[in-house]
Amino acid sequence: MSGFEFREALSITGHLRKLRTLLLRSMLVIALLFVGLFPFAQKLYTFISAPLRVFLPEGASMIATSVTSPLMAPFKLTMMVALFLAMPMILHQVWGVIAPAVYREERRTAICLMIASVSLFYGGMAFAFYVVFPMMFGFFASVTPAGVEMMTDIGLYLDFILALFLAFGLAFQIPVATFLVIWAGLTDVQSLSKSRPYVIVGCFVVGMLLTPPDVFSQTLLAVPMWMLFELGLLASRTVSRPKQQPDISEGTQAL
Repeated sequence: MSGFEFREALSITGHLRKLRTLLLRSMLVIALLFVGLFPFAQKLYTFISAPLRVFLPEGASMIATSVTSPLMAPFKLTMMVALFLAMPMILHQVWGVIAPAVYREERRTAICLMIASVSLFYGGMAFAFYVVFPMMFGFFASVTPAGVEMMTDIGLYLDFILALFLAFGLAFQIPVATFLVIWAGLTDVQSLSKSRPYVIVGCFVVGMLLTPPDVFSQTLLAVPMWMLFELGLLASRTVSRPKQQPDISEGTQAL
């Protein structure tokens, strides 16, 4: 029994060491990406602010109401871009930690889900930038009262779009979440299909909470969420969770 407890202690220590290595590698990758991107920080901000600037009145520009905004806004943007770019590597490191606890036959499905999750997150951000932002800022510009000149603070604009990037990136995880709850046996396709009206209402509630207080942007988030839910249901119809036994060969050999 003492030998068994000793091996368990080593196992816990090993996992803690893997976690430390994961954090150190992740921080190193983010730092390297940040250092490489920082010389282009101003150009990054110019690119990310384009959806708003095209709708500013002629002769108007974005403003900086804080003394440090001209430095801190591009700095913050560069850090977030480095974090987003490092996500595949970070998730790969996370997978290296949890893979030993996953059934061998289920690892392929887990890897596919991880790739799909990252791709959908990037897809959600791209959808927000190329589809939602132009439509939303065009709408805001069109309803600006007469006598009011639209001049947005660069720091407030950055906080606004980063929140929307995160909202759309997370919203696009719905197919993966739908697949997971069905694959794990927590529910089934038929039950979720019957709950479709509640899901639609929930999508609009989430859209209301995660987007600015206007029906336009709420709808632009809620409708894709509903469509992604349907996509998750469609994917779940073709895959059932395999009932496998854990791979204990290594543990048996150790004993």
